Amino acid sequence: MITFENVTKVYQSPTAEVKALDQVDLHIEKGEIYGVIGFSGAGKSSLIRCVNLLERPTSGKVIVNSQDLLALSPKELRKAKSDIGMIFQHFNLLNSKTVFTNVAMPLLLAKKPKDEIKQRVQELLDFVGLADKADSYPDQLSGGQKQRVGIARALATQPSILLCDEATSALDPETTNAILQLLKKINEQYDITILIITHEMSVIREICDKVAVIDHGKVVEAGTVFDVFSQPQTKVARNFVKTVMHDDIPDSIYQLLETQDEANRIYRIVFVGESAGAPLLSQIAKHYPVEINVLFGSITELQGTPFGNLIVQFKGEDKEIQRVIMHINQQKVAVKEVFEHVS
Repeated sequence: MITFENVTKVYQSPTAEVKALDQVDLHIEKGEIYGVIGFSGAGKSSLIRCVNLLERPTSGKVIVNSQDLLALSPKELRKAKSDIGMIFQHFNLLNSKTVFTNVAMPLLLAKKPKDEIKQRVQELLDFVGLADKADSYPDQLSGGQKQRVGIARALATQPSILLCDEATSALDPETTNAILQLLKKINEQYDITILIITHEMSVIREICDKVAVIDHGKVVEAGTVFDVFSQPQTKVARNFVKTVMHDDIPDSIYQLLETQDEANRIYRIVFVGESAGAPLLSQIAKHYPVEINVLFGSITELQGTPFGNLIVQFKGEDKEIQRVIMHINQQKVAVKEVFEHVS
């Protein structure tokens, strides 16, 4: 559906050369909700704008619906871009035009028949919950309503791909959730592939199937949301995951533990699926002469699968602790010793 092959984007300035994207390889399947996350300046906005050639890559290929966009003629490119809708962070609405006209704009530019435009716009406004706002102006709407207008406009040409450029970052949490649920509904009802860029890991967790982490123009990690959340492989991914998992041991606890002989016997235990509900610590306490001090614990759901995260301190003889670790591994539960600060 969308494939980046060795894509590089370089911006030239009078004094320097800035490489926004550096040999990016990425593939997004049809029907997926794919998230790209990164800090400011990581290159995620350049990445998403290469999909519809709002930014032309310096080198590489951008393949959309089996077409290399960079190899198309102007006429072919216009047709290809009509199949790609885009939602912007700051809505990009025409304040002098009504909601109806804002949604109709892509159809007006395509010179569609008036009856077709009217029917399509009314259908979309009803779909996004703004059927009663057709004659209103953007300044009369809330931020969430403005974004719904932007979504309706992006769907006007019946695209197969929807790009979301930080579509919720200007919204409050409640409105953000409503917009995310609307995007999920669009994906399911219209079978539209959605590519979202964001700096909010909560957005990724809420609706995405897969995620790529971008840092300094490079994709440093990519996979299913579950895999990246449960076992982040890079420092930048761990930092993002921490913003929603909140699994850090407080410094005050670290300081307390550092004064004890057993301070280095701290473990992270990760429970997945059915194991999240198993009474593992109770079993350990009954069968092994080891004291258990729970420092942190949480359970959440990732893509419909329970995911538990527990940080514990084991006190006891080394050989008994090793027996406990072996027991945990036999239950197909991940366990790893952690005492260093994870930053």
